[in-house]
Parts: sequence; C-alpha cells; structure tokens
Amino acid sequence: MSSPVATLAEAVTALGDAWPDGSLAGCEPGRLASLTELVGTARRLLDAAAAQVATEVARQSRPELGAESLAKRHGHRNATVMLATTLGTSTAEAAKLVEVGDATAPQATPAGAPAPARHPHIAAAVASGTLGRDAASMIIRMLDALPHRVTPAAIDDAERALTGQAIGLELHALQKILLHAEAHLDPEGLEPKEEELRALTAVTVRNDRSGMIILNAKLDPARGAPVLTLLEAMVTAELGRERDAATRGNGLPPRPIPVMLAEALITVCEHYTGCDRTDQPLPGATVIVRCTLDDLRTGTGTATIDGIDQPICIGTARRMAASGGIIPWVMGTDSEILDWGREKRLFTTAQKRAITERDGGCIGCGAPPGRSKVHHVTWWTHGGTTDLTNGALLCDSCHHRIHDQGWDIHIDGPGINAHVWLLPPPTIDPTRTPRPAAQRRFTYQPAA
Repeated sequence: MSSPVATLAEAVTALGDAWPDGSLAGCEPGRLASLTELVGTARRLLDAAAAQVATEVARQSRPELGAESLAKRHGHRNATVMLATTLGTSTAEAAKLVEVGDATAPQATPAGAPAPARHPHIAAAVASGTLGRDAASMIIRMLDALPHRVTPAAIDDAERALTGQAIGLELHALQKILLHAEAHLDPEGLEPKEEELRALTAVTVRNDRSGMIILNAKLDPARGAPVLTLLEAMVTAELGRERDAATRGNGLPPRPIPVMLAEALITVCEHYTGCDRTDQPLPGATVIVRCTLDDLRTGTGTATIDGIDQPICIGTARRMAASGGIIPWVMGTDSEILDWGREKRLFTTAQKRAITERDGGCIGCGAPPGRSKVHHVTWWTHGGTTDLTNGALLCDSCHHRIHDQGWDIHIDGPGINAHVWLLPPPTIDPTRTPRPAAQRRFTYQPAA
C-alpha cells in the first residue's frame, strides 16, 4: 500500500489554493461547501497517515520488548499512551488508529514474503482519502467479529460492498447498514444475539437531589419496538399540531423533542393508571414487522421492524405474529385499489403500505414510516395523480427542503421494486446527477 503522505500534501495544497486568506465570514455558499469537502478529504488522509504511524509505533512498542520498547524509551507506559499524548487525543482514539493501521497495513507470510493487507478494500479506500478512520474502524470490528461459519469469500465480498456504501455517510447511518450486513452474513447469529439483548433489558429509576425522577431504559429490539413506535407516533402528532398552529399565526416556538417524548410517556402512564381521557388511537402507532411469507412459514431468513435498526430472527417475528395477530397483505389484488388517478386527493392506507414497502421510510433522511407521510411527487395542484408512481414517503423536514430548494424526485419502474431517485438542484450539482433514495443508501447492498 502506497503512503498517503503525497496525496495528503496535494489535498492540503488544494485547500490552501481555495482558501488563500484567513477569514470565512460571509463566504459564498458554493465556495464554503467546496471548502468543506476539501477539509474532509485532507482530514481523512491525515488519519490514514496517522494510522500507519500508529501501527509502527505499536509494533516497536510490543510488550515483549520490555525496556527497549519505543514507548517506554520515551517515558510512556505503552503505545496508546504515547500516541494519545503526542497527538493530543484519548487513548481510545489512539487505539482506534492502531486498529485501523494494523488491519490495513501490508502483511507478511511466515516465510517473510509480502502479502496483502488483512482488509485490502478498506486499505485502498483509507489510503485514497475516501474512507475515514471511524468508518473504517466500524467496518473492521463488525467483520472481525463474524464467526468462523461465515466464509472468507463472503467476508471479502461484504468488505468490498460496505467500503463502497460507507463513502459519504455519517456514522449513525453506517451503523444501521452494518447491523443489516451482519444479519445477512450470519442469520444464525441473530437468535443468540437477541437472547443477549433480552438479558440486558432493564429500566433504572431514581430521584436526583432536586427531586426529579431519572429514568434510564435499555430495551431489546422486539419488545422495545412498541414503546418506540408509540412515543414517536405521539410526538409526530404533536409536531403536526404545533405546525398547524404556527401556520395559523398563533403557534408558540417549537419545544425540544426530548420534552415531547417525556410528555408522551407521561400521557401513556396516565392512561394506564385510570385516566379518563379517551383519545383515539394514533395513526402510525402500529408496529410493522416485515418478512417474506415463505420465511415466515419455513422459519428461515430474517425480519425487520419499521423504525428499528437491528434486524430480528424469524423466530422472533413468528412470536410477534402469534401474540399480535397477522394482517395478510397481498400487493396489487382487486381487493385494494392502489392507483386512484384524479379521483382521490389523499393517499389511502393501502397505498401507503405499498409505498412504505418500496421506500422503507423518508426517501430523504431515512426517518421511519411513522414519522413520514406520502406526498405527491407532482403536486396535486399541478395536476399530479394519487398513484403509486406519483407518491413518495417524506418527513416534514425533507418535504419542505425538497420542494422549497428545487430538488426533484424520479421513480424508475413500477410497484415495490421501483427505484426512487433524488435529483439535486443545479446550485448544488450542475450535472443534477441522480442520488439514490435513503432506502438504498442506508440498507446493506451485497456485492453483485
């Protein structure tokens, strides 16, 4: 693997050319966005160089070297302390640099002959500055934790696919992809993992010195899904009421989401303890578990819960179906009209189910279906129809961003297998290159 130092020097030179003076006050938006990309590239390349240095520092500071260890000769307890002290970071961050460097450095055979890096696809992406240290570390840890029943060929294919998907993603979105990739590669490991998560499920309650009640909850995916779904549905409904009030000109400043979540939890408990309020069930408060009918019948494969990142084993899906009942849904039969043309303005529940199966959530940010609504791609007021090919799931924030800032939506193909694309405005991308919607950006896509 070639040294990233030369590439780093080029990136820093490009950044210096684009930023010749010291002030950014009032910087033109397009230039500021370009500077952000240049800084990101330089930072990733600097991390790549730091990882190589960290690996060699760790090699020359091996415990068996004793007093001759590089770290000890420079007055440090070990390599991570030396790196943390020198780089001005934490020992955890220093250990992450060593981890990435070790996984991406060239190896040697027992005979001393050169060999590829343990993770060559990650190594190439890190060296080129397209993949950062933190993203590389997350992928490495997931792949290295896979059991021996996952073949080396499958791990190599997954590494190549994940390295490509991780580029341009923030870390929470990457974590969601990694959970799906792990379930895809090792479905047999889901059930024991769920048993571990169920064993860790707990709620602690205490009073602090001011008298406030402090709750801390950890819930496994299957049993936590109803809690999360209900609270999010209640908050979404409250946000809608606040937005409507603001539109009428008599709204108050929006409250923080944590405040809304707390009040939603209080409301649920008040109902259970005998409150005489008779609110109607909230739309979007149904827990949706998705799997194929064949998998449900045979007990193979995996399932997902809307709004929950961690996939579940098919056994858990079966238990949830047994306790909650099954509503069979057959796409496109005569029992449900999925295309209404201009006869109806609002999308039906059947249509939203179909569009949710295709989009998975908000096509912009990936927000779960409970926080998203079906919107007309071509506005109803502009002649748009209430059909599947003219509907897309959007949260309120992305809905306003897309329509107010000149983004377009393109749906390629019919039915739930259609591909949804977002076309940026020329001010962001003069070529208007289509970008895949969140369902494909945030879901693991195995290598072809």
